[in-house]
Amino acid sequence: MTQLFRSLIFVPGNNARFLEKAKQLKADIVCFDLEDSVPDKEKTQARKLIKTALKSRSEYISSIFARTNSPLSGKIPADLEEIVQKGIDGIVIPKVNNVKELKKIEKNLLTLEKKRKLKPIQIIPSIESSEGVVNTYNIASSSKRVCAVVFGVFDLLNDLQIEYTKNPEGAKYSRAKIPVDARAANVASIDAIWQDLKDLKGLENDCKAGKNLGYTGKSLIHPDQISITHKIFYPSKSEITWAEKVYKSYLESVKKGKGATTVEGKMIDEVHFKQAEEILKITKNK
Repeated sequence: MTQLFRSLIFVPGNNARFLEKAKQLKADIVCFDLEDSVPDKEKTQARKLIKTALKSRSEYISSIFARTNSPLSGKIPADLEEIVQKGIDGIVIPKVNNVKELKKIEKNLLTLEKKRKLKPIQIIPSIESSEGVVNTYNIASSSKRVCAVVFGVFDLLNDLQIEYTKNPEGAKYSRAKIPVDARAANVASIDAIWQDLKDLKGLENDCKAGKNLGYTGKSLIHPDQISITHKIFYPSKSEITWAEKVYKSYLESVKKGKGATTVEGKMIDEVHFKQAEEILKITKNK
């Protein structure tokens, strides 16, 4: 798993052809979707298709997540029963409003992991409501499983009773608050999607705006958006310097027969090493 969060692309879980094509996508995270892109009558079949796709995990280039339905939908237990399998790296949970919702899901995850002898699965909560925006720091810091948060602009605007436009005024506060809270909780933040697939210049400008707010990357809905997003969310000088230090220190620690070490007073383990390795790989392939 790359542990990079420049791009998270949603792939409809009910489309076997798209799930197959996703094997070649070069997004940092490919997210099989069970929520918005899947009609209710097709969710059972989508769960089965995702479960089947996970059996071919080694053929996918990216980290593999799956987006469940929302906590209020009542469908998450059925989602997890099928998708919590060997090969999945994490789940995206849409419309998370508070920590209580997240803890209930985490309890379910733990039960399935123990039963199926799986390593802990990561969680990316999606912030899509006024309550969620208010609680973002608490949500982001509620569990070691939380590796990032996603900003969901469309449902937020609906909650605020504001019509969607490009760069909506009513979402500015929420969009700016989420990466601040994520940084305070020491997790990544992934900006909302850019809906207009034909407006690639608009996507580029939106990526720049998101990066200037502190976002780590962007959620996407089409493969054509990946290269532009990666160009904008190229690692910063400080990230490259951090990666070089982590990479060198961790290798030296391993040579001494140890694993975890410290860099600038912070604990560094294999996850951080892999992240550093990927960052340096990106810079070499520039």
